[in-house]
Amino acid sequence: MLTIHTTLPDGFLEASSGGLHQILPGPTLIHLPGRNPRPVFVSILLHGNEDTGLKAVQRVLASSASSTLPRALSIFIGNVQAAAVGLRRLDAQPDYNRVWPGAETAGLPEHNMTQKVVEEMRTRSVFASIDIHNNTGLNPHYACVNRLDRPFLHLATLFSRIVVYFERPLGVQSAAFAGLCPAVTVECGKPGNVEGEQEAARLVEAALRLDHFPAHAVAKHDLDLYHTVGTVKVPDTVSFTVHGKPADVRFVPELERMNFTELAPGTHFADVVPGCAAPLHVSDPRGEQVTAHFFALRGGELRTIRPVMPAMLTRDERVIRQDCLCYLMERLPYPDSVMTAPSEL
Repeated sequence: MLTIHTTLPDGFLEASSGGLHQILPGPTLIHLPGRNPRPVFVSILLHGNEDTGLKAVQRVLASSASSTLPRALSIFIGNVQAAAVGLRRLDAQPDYNRVWPGAETAGLPEHNMTQKVVEEMRTRSVFASIDIHNNTGLNPHYACVNRLDRPFLHLATLFSRIVVYFERPLGVQSAAFAGLCPAVTVECGKPGNVEGEQEAARLVEAALRLDHFPAHAVAKHDLDLYHTVGTVKVPDTVSFTVHGKPADVRFVPELERMNFTELAPGTHFADVVPGCAAPLHVSDPRGEQVTAHFFALRGGELRTIRPVMPAMLTRDERVIRQDCLCYLMERLPYPDSVMTAPSEL
């Protein structure tokens, strides 16, 4: 399933995400040389409807077309088939950001493909990894890391002062690369946001120019740090709507405006029909069920019962079914270990 190129395919710089299938047969890894041979790895289009990564990489390559890159660059283009029809993934496909080494599932061709990508980059002594995504709901631009080591935080804050530490979901690209190099996932707002494309391109360019990661800690005033404490899903047996139609669960109209807002206890989240006793399922970073720690039904209304901050809330019902409703976060104190312990990477 994986195609590997050592030169840029003809037409790549001009292609739209929906037209990539005309020049790429499927998932593709492109290695481009640079003055420093240790490459920056960039993954794009792991979700076919998130095209900011492609546009950011095209910006970077177009600006350096007449010169050698300061550092080698390896680009992984993921779900070309879903991109052709503008979907996160096709119904028969797994999520391309849940099939990397460490995933809960196994045995699919996509698992073998991502393992091959990781091993390929291991042999090339990858310097840094950047996974570029979009949101379907209203969110600020922010970075996500799987480790709280200094190099990871330095890489993340090249993109945004808002950084989210997460342990789930499993099988994501950034976690698979965290054992090889500093790795970050960046969330660039909705597709079509030019500012998101520019910021992602600046991050890639900065990583390509970076000789090494600083040994000092990221300053506290340069970092707003959060920890994902819950993944919220709607059970398959429960119908829902974000558009006011009849359903078991009717989420409030202002749902996606709650993203990165610290919700007070008692915040109205949804209306629930009688007899629907389990409208949501919340799992913690260990995968355990913790719904009762965050939500309660009161007179047919689903309300929060503790301070919490959601991220990635969306009004796209297909995405909610394919992935999740949102993640719940809490502020994380600046870790003392980052202040005092030397980096190992």
